[in-house]
Amino acid sequence: MYKTISEAIELANGLKRNLYDIQDIEIVVCPPFTCLDQVSEVIAESNIKLGAQNMYGQEEGAFTGEISPVMLKELGCQYVIIGHSERRQYFSETNEMVNQKVKSALKHNLTPIVCVGERLEERKANKTFEVVKNHIKNGLKDIPVGELSRIVIAYEPVWAIGTGLTAKPEQAQEVHSFIRKLLCEMSDAQTAQDITIQYGGSVKPENIKDLIKEKDIDGALVGGASLKIESFVEIVKNSSGHFKKGT
Repeated sequence: MYKTISEAIELANGLKRNLYDIQDIEIVVCPPFTCLDQVSEVIAESNIKLGAQNMYGQEEGAFTGEISPVMLKELGCQYVIIGHSERRQYFSETNEMVNQKVKSALKHNLTPIVCVGERLEERKANKTFEVVKNHIKNGLKDIPVGELSRIVIAYEPVWAIGTGLTAKPEQAQEVHSFIRKLLCEMSDAQTAQDITIQYGGSVKPENIKDLIKEKDIDGALVGGASLKIESFVEIVKNSSGHFKKGT
């Protein structure tokens, strides 16, 4: 919940001005709902794509205050973040709700960025893999194998979000590898390889290079560092030429 419309326009213009020559990375910005229309106009015909931070799982209806996938599509969104840890924590979103949203996003040709990850107490209790497996198995329940490759998975260790803490590259890789193997079990080796798995958890210009060297880290879901033109630009430029799948 950052950026007024004028602030979002300034940020989007700054990113477009500084990142116009980056072609090997897919760059996506996800502003608040109130800024989507204006940001969409700013980044039109640029190398930056538009996403939303959330959506409801129905096309329309008596769901006051919610935003539908149909609305997002008309605004120019191509991506939508689903099941972010803050949505799970503060708004009691369940895996079942995530599952409904993923299906609805796919139906309307939005790429869902599905967030999974453990809280600090769960990591301390050695429940990381159990929690992540639960998020993925139930969040992607009954999704046809042919649709899975259209989904982006974002591993965000909740204990590393907004805390300044970052999972060590080998810690992040360990979970990414686990996710890849789990997706292989749910589909096949090629599909699992095709699915982009991002890391999100205090990603900064200083740590992005070490993170993206890991085999199964295909991208980054950037939080606080995306709020300033300079830091987000540096993250993207430090990533150029390194991401295996260019996302």
